[in-house]
Amino acid sequence: MNILIAPDSFKESLDAIGVCRAIQEGFSQVYPEANYTLLPLADGGEGTSEVLSYVLDGQWREIDVHDPLMRAITAKYLLTADATAVIEIAEACGLHLLADHERNPLIASSYGVGEMILDAINQGAKQILIGLGGSATNDAGTGMLQALGVKILDASGKLLPPGGASLIHTHSIDRTALHVLSDIKITVACDVTSPLCGSTGASHVFAPQKGATPEQVLSLDQALSHFADVCQTQSICADSCRVSAGAGAAGGLGFGLMAFCAAELKSGFDTIADAVALDKHLTTANLAITGEGKLDSQTAMGKVASGVARQARAHNVPVMAICGSVDRHYSLHSKPSASVCADSNAKAFAMSPFDVVVPSIQKLDSLDKVMAEAYSNVAHTAYQLAVTLKIGQQLNL
Repeated sequence: MNILIAPDSFKESLDAIGVCRAIQEGFSQVYPEANYTLLPLADGGEGTSEVLSYVLDGQWREIDVHDPLMRAITAKYLLTADATAVIEIAEACGLHLLADHERNPLIASSYGVGEMILDAINQGAKQILIGLGGSATNDAGTGMLQALGVKILDASGKLLPPGGASLIHTHSIDRTALHVLSDIKITVACDVTSPLCGSTGASHVFAPQKGATPEQVLSLDQALSHFADVCQTQSICADSCRVSAGAGAAGGLGFGLMAFCAAELKSGFDTIADAVALDKHLTTANLAITGEGKLDSQTAMGKVASGVARQARAHNVPVMAICGSVDRHYSLHSKPSASVCADSNAKAFAMSPFDVVVPSIQKLDSLDKVMAEAYSNVAHTAYQLAVTLKIGQQLNL
């Protein structure tokens, strides 16, 4: 029996590789002779480069960059043997790099991301895969652009200071230095569909969690809109760029990458699945086991578990999902109950692509203890699933 184990990480408790190993440990107690393929996955956010380092031939590179407040830090990215750099923007401008009292999207900069891109180019990268997610910034990627040599000037010809708030003073943009990207293909893994501006844009949706007050949200949205106006006036991008799905991702980094770097924004899961050849692995699998930290309404919206199940279905491969927890509102029945139908998201999810979904938490306990026991819980759950499968085979009903 060929068993493909292809889960996401369990956030803050177990990385995707750890989930793979825990599932294999539990399942192999019952099926020791099975062939196991471990394929840790991600959706373009945190953990993407770690996942790809497991399945691709590459080396880590650590460099000195600037954090969101322009302090010196060390960041890493993966450089593969085929000259592809895998960069997670959170390494340089992540929210986790700031203490709660330091969060301020008015001045936070994505400068370090540009430094990572420039270093990758200097190391010979011809393709760059960028994972958007977890940023502390709301600067439309202007910090990144400044690190690449772009000059963003006010009416008096002075360079704008870091941060999204200063963009309201944008008067002209000199992007001559971007010739460095002329032979570089940039792909962005992103599942955020927000446009740059407006009620569903970068500032309104994400800036509050980055420390912005309601008044600051409005000023940031105006600043980003003005910046996009100048970009359009100077024929840097079409007006449609600001309303493109994903333009508002990572505080508008999606916009900066599309408008200035000719980057292609793609589904995070689809991008990673292609990179690790998920579809090819499924052609020889008899069973696929996936999972994520919590199965809920977001699972069906481009997350790893549903993506694995969708592709497995295309190959008629049965799918099991082991999750940290499972939202009680979501059913596996093909015909949802009346109570489930009351929630439109739940109704959609009721048409589940999974054959089996089980939570791995074994008992009620403190959150810290549940997190600490994630590996053993997943392994034990995998063992129980394997025993159940073995009983079914023996009954041969």
